[in-house]
Amino acid sequence: MTVRVGSGHDTHRLAENRTLILGGVIIPHTKGLVGHSDADAVLHAVTDALLGAAALGDIGDAYPDTDPKWKDADSRLFLREALANLNQMGWKPVNLDVTIFAQEPKLGPVKTAIKNNLANLLGLGTDCVNVKAKTGEKVGHIGRGEAIGCHAVVLIEKAN
Repeated sequence: MTVRVGSGHDTHRLAENRTLILGGVIIPHTKGLVGHSDADAVLHAVTDALLGAAALGDIGDAYPDTDPKWKDADSRLFLREALANLNQMGWKPVNLDVTIFAQEPKLGPVKTAIKNNLANLLGLGTDCVNVKAKTGEKVGHIGRGEAIGCHAVVLIEKAN
């Protein structure tokens, strides 16, 4: 087996009159993330990690925010297409570790739902996906509740 590691990161600002979606899960909150697509920072980071592991560039290359085709797009589409591209090349994900940075809302109650959805989207067992949540300790744009960020690390493998 050949293995590779990929890392992805994304941050979006929060604003009123937007739905908060993290890891494909709608999270009850007074604000949502702003972006060209649905701004799901978790799925963007995971997609970037997958693309990076397979040396396929990044999410901005594949789905540029300058293309009206991706306006308000469901970020699950990006992840599914990236995964299909990896699969065509013989790669498959082995495990995923995600850290979400959000002062609010508190994500403890929804981490399991996010984990289960990510496992389902990637075709992995839930024992191969981990989701952590960290606050910004009231420091910086995340700590002030102005943004949410995510970092993802993925391991992929390919049979030789």
